[in-house]
Amino acid sequence: MAPPMSASSFLEALKKEGLTVVEVGDWQDHNRNDKGDWGPVHGVMIHHTVTSGSERTVDICRKGHANLPGPLCHGVITKDGKVHLVGYGRANHAGLGDDDVLRAVIAEKGLPGDNETNTDGNRHFYGFECENLGDGDDPWPDEQLEAIERAAAAVCRHHGWNERSVVGHLEWQPGKVDPRGFTMDSMRERVRDRLK
Repeated sequence: MAPPMSASSFLEALKKEGLTVVEVGDWQDHNRNDKGDWGPVHGVMIHHTVTSGSERTVDICRKGHANLPGPLCHGVITKDGKVHLVGYGRANHAGLGDDDVLRAVIAEKGLPGDNETNTDGNRHFYGFECENLGDGDDPWPDEQLEAIERAAAAVCRHHGWNERSVVGHLEWQPGKVDPRGFTMDSMRERVRDRLK
């Protein structure tokens, strides 16, 4: 069981991993902690945004929308490979997912299929939203994929986790398809190699 790192440690970990970080407003104190606990944390969750345009994407992920208040993640990874920090603490990104998947993440083992929505993922995962339409055709630039790899590795390195602590939203919650356009197995391989 790991307590979440402090906001300053999170920022430092991302920068140490070689990322270009953009701090957006009062990101350190922008959260949904009034809706429940954040932590213990067990992993990193990767999403796509179904949006285009970096400025618009960051704004939506920071503020949310009528049905889902922001922040919608901790960091937004735009196509240019920058990580925009929009919130820290509990964020509306993971939703309810499968407790068997969470147990596998904690044990750092292969993931079972997700077939339940009985566990609060917002409590247990760091979340990165990645700018992409999610239609399978919108490209993933090399600098963006590398930033996803570095961001996930930064969190794993801080906590002493391996690449199996990195999951896609589609592996957590039945019916979700994100991220679409690369496989999570390929991303975990990249994270594993970086952690070496």
